[in-house]
Amino acid sequence: MILKEFSIYLQERNRDIISNRTSTTKLLCEWIKFVINKNPKNHVDKIVHKEIMLAQNKSGDFFIVGKSESGRVLVNALYNFALSYEQYIMSKWLIDKNPEDFNR
Repeated sequence: MILKEFSIYLQERNRDIISNRTSTTKLLCEWIKFVINKNPKNHVDKIVHKEIMLAQNKSGDFFIVGKSESGRVLVNALYNFALSYEQYIMSKWLIDKNPEDFNR
């Protein structure tokens, strides 16, 4: 349920991932920040509010922390999903590329 919502968010940003304007891990932080900063309206929002905390350091970097053991498992699952999605998108992008395409 939570991975599905996050995957929808990632799919909406495919072009940004392919063009290397952002990474899926940055999008994970953006998505969590978006969900945490709004009033929880559905189960996904409520679970993210209850289980995940987002911290920011002085240089603007974000740190995602699970508030409990189940929160840590959720953060780990979201992070691994983000990485695997990025690999999937890039492998699809590479399918029609030739080695000569990279000799610029």
